[in-house]
Amino acid sequence: MTSISIIIPVLNEVSMIAQTISTVQTAKDIEIIVVDGGSNDGTIQLVKSLNVQLISSFPGRAIQMNCGAKVATGDILLFLHGDTLLPLNFDRLLIAALMKPNIVAGAFELGIRGATRNLQIVHKIVNWRSRYLQMPYGDQGFFLEAKIFQEIGGFPEIPIMEDFELIRQLKKRGRIAIVSRPVLTSSRRWQKLGILKTTFINQIVIIAYLLGVSPKILAQWYRSHR
Repeated sequence: MTSISIIIPVLNEVSMIAQTISTVQTAKDIEIIVVDGGSNDGTIQLVKSLNVQLISSFPGRAIQMNCGAKVATGDILLFLHGDTLLPLNFDRLLIAALMKPNIVAGAFELGIRGATRNLQIVHKIVNWRSRYLQMPYGDQGFFLEAKIFQEIGGFPEIPIMEDFELIRQLKKRGRIAIVSRPVLTSSRRWQKLGILKTTFINQIVIIAYLLGVSPKILAQWYRSHR
């Protein structure tokens, strides 16, 4: 029987983490590992009450996800953001996706909770990019076999673009499956700055990264504009 470990990196996610974990717990025989990067808003206390494994690490999504993967015992690793809800039967869906020929990893389509008409356009573009350009991002519930994750050395421990770089490496080995059922992620990052500005910032970061700008510099610039 295939086992699944769900790894959830968190930093001050007290408002969302319980709901996220509740969608994970709809499946049976899974392992849930929450990796805290130094929360001070009550996240740690809340997670401790939810009957899941909690570990601590240095902050940084790549560092936290790698720490979770090191203690995971599942055959499949699913990396999930703390504000993202999984669909029903996610376990069956991802196992079926990984069984298809030439599939090396996968992710779910993106859905945005409370999406306005403009945000609906955003997730349509994201899903087109994911499916046809084979470039899903971390907020889509990324999954792969644990042995493949170990073979490629896990996430590069850089302060930004860790999911982008991991997928670039995986695409050299095979295809990325996109499950047609969406996860639902928070709209807060688009609401904070607006859709156009958020999209513009994201594209600038990608282009600069591909041109060789240091991830450390990119992370500093990204935070200053968010």
